Amino acid sequence: MKNVSKLIALILGLVIMSGSMVMAETKFTPLNFDDSTSVKPATTTTTAVDAKGTDLLDASQVVAGTKMQNSILQIDNAQVELRNKLLNYKSNYAEVDARYNTTKAERKAAKKQIKYAEKKIKNLDNAKKKIRKNFQRNMNI
Repeated sequence: MKNVSKLIALILGLVIMSGSMVMAETKFTPLNFDDSTSVKPATTTTTAVDAKGTDLLDASQVVAGTKMQNSILQIDNAQVELRNKLLNYKSNYAEVDARYNTTKAERKAAKKQIKYAEKKIKNLDNAKKKIRKNFQRNMNI
């Protein structure tokens, strides 16, 4: 614990020292002023701004616009179809997943039944062996 506190104190000291050095460097640097004391006269500039024209579209651009709209509609229709297919795929996946989980649960239950039956058979075999040993002891006496 002492090593950790020493390490933290050392790091804190280094941070304080480096921070103070940075502050000292920036605090005493002179600003970039010109040494000349001459005054420059003010200058004015004017620029002309042209307003954008409000021309109507010509016929070729309108035709291209309808073609563009048709292509966008086709893309939208294709997107809707793909989303419908995606929903079908997801529902199919959910059905398969549900069947998988039920099959997995059935398999687990069947495995438990098999182990239980094997355990019962083993217990019955052990009981038969014990009975035979006792019977042979009684006959030998």
